Amino acid sequence: MTSFVHVDQPTVHPGVHRAEVLFGQIQAARAGANGSRPLIVLLIVAVASAVLVVADTLVSNWDEGALLAAWAVLCGAAFGIAALFAGSLRNAAAKVAGVLSAAAQRRAADRADERFLATAHSDPRVMQELQAAVWRQQSEGTASIDTVAKVDALARQAARANDARMPTLYEAMRRMNSSRYY
Repeated sequence: MTSFVHVDQPTVHPGVHRAEVLFGQIQAARAGANGSRPLIVLLIVAVASAVLVVADTLVSNWDEGALLAAWAVLCGAAFGIAALFAGSLRNAAAKVAGVLSAAAQRRAADRADERFLATAHSDPRVMQELQAAVWRQQSEGTASIDTVAKVDALARQAARANDARMPTLYEAMRRMNSSRYY
């Protein structure tokens, strides 16, 4: 005859369970402090500046060995504060990074526009495409009058510059070779 033995063993280690509960409590505490994050950042800055002032007054009369020990303790405290308030510091750094990224994107878009307008200024086909796009937007009512006037002035300026400009040898050879049928 066969007999089965049922032993009730836990499927999760008790230490892992305690750690999960602890992490959950830490996350709940951090989530509850969302409204006070700017105050926490201000507190960090105030504490750091106070520590630096006190450290400077204490260290000004010490010799080399005590000075090194004091700076080691100060650096350890600074790293501890940074680790304790990492979430607040991360949010502040993310905001600064977002502002810098947006500024970099604006500068890149401005450079691309400048290159495009330089190309349109030197190539009449690109200028015609630009004018057609602006006129199409004007007929749809989405382009401003200033934009249309700016593109028309740029087109007149480019036409005058292209008419008065002597083509280079490369351009003249390219025009001559493109006119032949092979």
